[in-house]
Amino acid sequence: MKKSFIVAALFLFAGTTVYITSCQNKSQKQSQNQISKEDSAKNLIARGEYLANHVTVCIDCHSIRDTGRFSMPIVPGTEGGGAGFPFTKTEFIPGVVMPPNITPTALKDWSDEDIIKVITRGINKKGDTLFPIMPYHSYSKLAKSDVLAIVAYIRTLKPVEHQTMPRKLDIPMSLLGPLPDGNLDNNKIPDPSDIVAYGSYLTTVAACADCHTPRGPQGFDFSKMFAGGTLFDNPVFKVAVANITPDSATGIGNWTEAMFVEKFRENASEKMLNTRPGRDNTFMPWSMYGKMKDEDLKAIYAFLRTVKPINNRVVKHPK
Repeated sequence: MKKSFIVAALFLFAGTTVYITSCQNKSQKQSQNQISKEDSAKNLIARGEYLANHVTVCIDCHSIRDTGRFSMPIVPGTEGGGAGFPFTKTEFIPGVVMPPNITPTALKDWSDEDIIKVITRGINKKGDTLFPIMPYHSYSKLAKSDVLAIVAYIRTLKPVEHQTMPRKLDIPMSLLGPLPDGNLDNNKIPDPSDIVAYGSYLTTVAACADCHTPRGPQGFDFSKMFAGGTLFDNPVFKVAVANITPDSATGIGNWTEAMFVEKFRENASEKMLNTRPGRDNTFMPWSMYGKMKDEDLKAIYAFLRTVKPINNRVVKHPK
C-alpha cells in the first residue's frame, strides 16, 4: 500500500513537472514571440525614421524650414506638420503648391493603404492626383518593406495642428494623371555588396534626379540627367541646382569618395547650419541628407560615377 502510494505520488509529481515545464516553455515561447514582434516593430519604425529624415527626406518638405539659416533646417516641433512656405510659380510649376500636414492630426482617418497610394502613386484619399513636385514617380521604386517602414514611422509623429493653403494650379491635374498601380512586391533593395546597384536604388528613392535634372513645362530633360541648372526661387534667395555628373570641368568628376562624403558631413555641421548666408543660401537640405550613413553615401557616389558626364556649367546664384 505504502509502495503503491509512493509510485502514484512519483507519477503525479512527474506529470505535474512535465505540465509545469510545458507551461513554462509555452510561456517562454510566447514571451520570445512577443519580444520578437516588439523588436520587429521597433526596427521597422527605426528604418522608416532613417528613410523619411535622411534618404527620402519626406520630413524636409512637410515641415517648416528656417529660411534664415544655411540650408534651411527644420524648425523643431514642426516635423511633418506641413510646409511653412509654398513652391511658387516657375517654368515647371504652373501655380502654387504647398506640402501638407502628414502628422496623425491630418492622417488619422487614412488607412495604411491610403498612405502607400499617395507615396507611390500620387493619389490622395480624395482621389486627387498630386502635382509631381512630390516625387511619387521616384518613390514608386521603393521596396515594399521600405514603404511600410515609412508609413509606420509617420504614424508615430507628434500631432501638429497646422493647416496649409490648398494648391492653386493653372492646369487640371487630369492632364498628368497618377501613376498606374504597380506591384511593390517586385521592388527589392539590392544587396549592398553590389555597390552600384545599391547606390542606384538610394539615388532613385532619394529623388536626387528630381532636383539635379533640368526640367521645364514639358517635364524633365532626360538627355541631361543629373546635369543641374534647375532654378529654385523664393522671396529671400534664388539658387540653381548643381551638376552632379562625373564631368571633370563642371560636375563632380574630380571629387574622390572621401571628398563627396565630407561635403555632406561639413554642410550638416552645427557650424554651417548656424550661419546666415542671406541671398547665398541653398534649398539642398544638408541637415538631413548629411546624416545619411557612410555606406549609403559611398554607394550613391559609386552610382553617380557611372552616369553620363555632361558639361553644363551652373551659376549657383544668378542675379
